[in-house]
Amino acid sequence: MTASDKGVYAISVAAEMVAMEIQNLRVYERRGLLTPDRTSGGSRLYSADDVDRLVRIRTLLADGLNLAGIALVLELEEEVERLRARLGGTSA
Repeated sequence: MTASDKGVYAISVAAEMVAMEIQNLRVYERRGLLTPDRTSGGSRLYSADDVDRLVRIRTLLADGLNLAGIALVLELEEEVERLRARLGGTSA
């Protein structure tokens, strides 16, 4: 686990960081768009990577995609990253 994927932000802090409503973050989790860490008591903890992903979700929403479309885009972006890693990085 790297520093950027360790959950450190409470849901209220993460929501404020990305200018979203807390309920939206819960919806995105239910839809599988992100998976925050959990405390032993069940509270959500968002990492820097989660916050970046929320910014990406916000951008895609602003571009007119619905949540199903966003899920596909995020999945494809992850696949591209996996393939780049297999090929030894990116080439410009």
